[in-house]
Amino acid sequence: MTKIFETPLYPYARHPDQDAATPPRHKVVILGAGPVGLAAAIDLAQRGVPVVVLDENDRVSSGSRAICFAKRTLEILDRLGCGDVAVDKGVTWNKGRVFFDERDIFQFNLLPEEGHHRPAFINLQQYYLEQFLVERVQALAAEGKPIEIRGRNRVEAIGRHSDHVRLEIETPEGPYELQAEWLIACDGANSPTRRMMGLDFVGRVFEDNFLIADVVMKADFPTERWFWFDPPFNRGQSALLHRQPDNVWRIDLQLGWDIDRQAEKQPDRVIPRLKAMLGEDVEFELEWVSIYTFQCRRMAKFRHGRVIFAGDAAHQVSPFGARGANSGIQDTDNLCWKLALVLEGGASERLLDSYDWERVYGADENIMNSTRATEFITPKSEISRVFRNAVLDLAARHDFARPLVNSGRLSIPCIYDDGPLNTDDDADLPMRARSGAPLPDAPLGDDWLLGALGSGFTLLAIDTPCPETLRMAGLDVTVLRLCAQDNPDLAARYLGDHPSAIYLVRPDHHVAARWTRFDAAAVEGALQRSIAMPQGGQNV
Repeated sequence: MTKIFETPLYPYARHPDQDAATPPRHKVVILGAGPVGLAAAIDLAQRGVPVVVLDENDRVSSGSRAICFAKRTLEILDRLGCGDVAVDKGVTWNKGRVFFDERDIFQFNLLPEEGHHRPAFINLQQYYLEQFLVERVQALAAEGKPIEIRGRNRVEAIGRHSDHVRLEIETPEGPYELQAEWLIACDGANSPTRRMMGLDFVGRVFEDNFLIADVVMKADFPTERWFWFDPPFNRGQSALLHRQPDNVWRIDLQLGWDIDRQAEKQPDRVIPRLKAMLGEDVEFELEWVSIYTFQCRRMAKFRHGRVIFAGDAAHQVSPFGARGANSGIQDTDNLCWKLALVLEGGASERLLDSYDWERVYGADENIMNSTRATEFITPKSEISRVFRNAVLDLAARHDFARPLVNSGRLSIPCIYDDGPLNTDDDADLPMRARSGAPLPDAPLGDDWLLGALGSGFTLLAIDTPCPETLRMAGLDVTVLRLCAQDNPDLAARYLGDHPSAIYLVRPDHHVAARWTRFDAAAVEGALQRSIAMPQGGQNV
């Protein structure tokens, strides 16, 4: 049977731009049709911003690659029109287990409370997510939205100017040129854009290698994340097991540093390792094999004039913790509403500087957690290994030691504490919904809070008077009035011990400011700050 990643989904087709006498200019060009680039394109197109995606390939990625998509990412996919199809295809999980040697030392639940639309995680091969995103792009184009993907269009050179970026593009029928008012580089860890601009990463590369094997087999393991320290089948190293759709299982095996990477990917090396783990009698076939090295690095800044970097092109972390694709999609969620507002004239380019601040902050948080996980998983000294093993022994018997076990702190959304767009924060209200935090979901009858929000700014008025409509700082603000009296989840997450609250919510569903009652001047001031407008002033 032909696999989805073997089929061109956006094959090369000659475009009129290739025959233009002068290079055509586009509002936004995105380089890279992976999950991050496609998410950015969909977000912009849904906001009415014309966007062109260029990719040197014409099909989705081979191999499962990123497989763990977190609750926050699923909520973003809901807004992009892909949430249901991803969850329906994916394998839902909230629980995980940690093993040490042959002992099952403890388990954890990443979403123990009720009242959320989406689970903590789904497992879904990256090629399926890319397929769903490509199909969403094609559906939007069929509806007349200003979006297109050009396959087998490889950018060879970039020229930066004050009001545009010039692109030299190679195709099967020869070269042509384009101009972009804004260029978003989502072209992966080995980003050609970054190389052509003479930019690099700062950070660490860890001296270790891990084997990834996608194995097709029928097995009755539960749908949980299983992680082993020092298992008998990979002594002195670590291992990870995840279920994926279609009877595919992801297995990660730590190999060490001094190896022959090409040799270790060959079936005669891989299959014996898998049989040692699964048993000699288990029938399976290999679908995809890769070897990776931990890297915890990022660019010094993500915005360079009219070129903006997102995803792996901007930052890299170890895959334990599922922070790669999840953080990349959060990059675009942060960026696209800001860029759209700038292009519409509703904000100055100053707003885009907040993208750099907030997502560098998020990258640093991911790198910190990823580095700590790597150091715990792969201790580089005997004393570090003794400490790690003592923690694991204690965790088997004592709850207090379990938070010290680090098999990869799993992806959670970044809270932009002290962010440049935050304003007031009332300490009487719950900490989890403070300024800079992503809005926690809550049930609203048969619907969900996050699904009730629009694509722009929203004012939540919970059990307090508020105008029915608002227009401030040149923007229309959606007003959503809610009652928490018969909704304990909403009350706990938004009111705490206070009887009422007002929340100003950004288009990316992060809290901009909050109060215990409505004050028009305070709301307008917070809205101005949220779009980087000088207080009391106007954007220029």
